[in-house]
Amino acid sequence: MKKKMVTALLAVSMLAGLSAVNVMAADDDTITVGFSQVGAESDWRTANTESMKSTFSEDNGYELIFDDAQQKQENQLTAIRNFIQQEVDYIVLAPVTETGWDTVLQEAKDAGIPVIIVDRMVDVSDDSLYTAWVGSNFKLEGQKAMAWLDAYLEAKGRGDEEINLVDIQGTIGASAQIGRTEGLEEAAKEYGWNIVAQQTGEFTQAKGQEVMESMLKQHDNINVVYCENDNEAFGAIDAIEAAGKTVGPDGDILVMSFDTTNAGLTDTLSGKIICDTECNPLHGPRVEEIIKKLEDGKDVEKKAYVEEEMFAYDDTVKSVKVDDKDYDVTKITQEILDKRAY
Repeated sequence: MKKKMVTALLAVSMLAGLSAVNVMAADDDTITVGFSQVGAESDWRTANTESMKSTFSEDNGYELIFDDAQQKQENQLTAIRNFIQQEVDYIVLAPVTETGWDTVLQEAKDAGIPVIIVDRMVDVSDDSLYTAWVGSNFKLEGQKAMAWLDAYLEAKGRGDEEINLVDIQGTIGASAQIGRTEGLEEAAKEYGWNIVAQQTGEFTQAKGQEVMESMLKQHDNINVVYCENDNEAFGAIDAIEAAGKTVGPDGDILVMSFDTTNAGLTDTLSGKIICDTECNPLHGPRVEEIIKKLEDGKDVEKKAYVEEEMFAYDDTVKSVKVDDKDYDVTKITQEILDKRAY
């Protein structure tokens, strides 16, 4: 797969009517990877970027060309075309949204450059436009979180209560938003919960706070806030507390979240976030494993879901069941938090 950079030095001597040609060739085994990242909108994204940068380092035999798209798909399209012009060996894409990739990925395919998708999925007409995808099962994350909520409410004697939820969604059209929203909506229908408001918080703390402030002004009966990532949860908690309400197991509102960043689990330890469902950002080693297999001419899995955990403030719910499969729920402790990689 890798490029061969060959430099030829031609020396011509005309002394005594003789000519000599000396050619020196050098192989450069460095693998060049172009990585188009969504941006830096969250703690999760920062950890994801660091995982890629530390994996694809010069010491590890790589040249990483990193591009921050600043949440704009047009920036990613430009970055990918630049990677193609630079003749990188591999393109890694963490897409802003699922759609709109057919043309540029066809260009990469025509150039013979494998494309590896990470985190969010792409919706393309031809799956051969990308080589492999690594990421999370976002709908399953939502399903697990909702199964936890149902079990928690039952355990607390609130199973027959009218439950009003608000959904602070992620970036609309992103795989994480689509999957987590679907998980919530299906569960609300099944359990008879009311989704009284849904609005995007764009996966950021500032927008999460802004959206929560608006929702609190419009609804005074909110029981649960379903935040589609930790940073939105931080903003929502700030807004709730500023409004004079409380969060936590004995508070006015339960706040649920996704990602399990260090800060997110710190809030879970205090009870501000009642349940945090993991979305593992450490994709660098997984992508490297795919590249190494491709370098060796081996087949790779088209889609690879990562294993993820669930953490809660207490041990009221020890496990949840989704589609006849059990998933453990871990009570967060400081010892667990101290050992976390992100």
